Amino acid sequence: MTNAKTDYLEDAILNHVLRNTSYTSPTEVFVGLFTTLPSDDGTGGVEVSGGSYARQGAVTFGAPASGVVANAGAITFPTATASWGTVLGMGIWDLVSGGNLLYYGALATSKVVDIGDQISFANAALTVGET
Repeated sequence: MTNAKTDYLEDAILNHVLRNTSYTSPTEVFVGLFTTLPSDDGTGGVEVSGGSYARQGAVTFGAPASGVVANAGAITFPTATASWGTVLGMGIWDLVSGGNLLYYGALATSKVVDIGDQISFANAALTVGET
């Protein structure tokens, strides 16, 4: 999966590392799904909504290796109770609702999610970083 940092996160990291500006990392991150990918500034994306959709939290990532981390444990979304449309990407936020989009990326294969379908990322299937 290809992914990118949003401008928000890029600026926060640059300010923290090069300008000694405080950045408090989130205590928990949440993974969500997109039917339209956002731009680097974090706008323009269309996140799935309705039909029992909810961002998934308590997501943990393993230690980085060569600039890449992967999820440690499966990430499973609720079973859709309505059509979610064609899911083509994912995002990582600092809050369960609203908040700042930190990373986003296209899935290797898009998936049409209809009633009764469920999306899950197996352990180590969701990778984030400089590839």
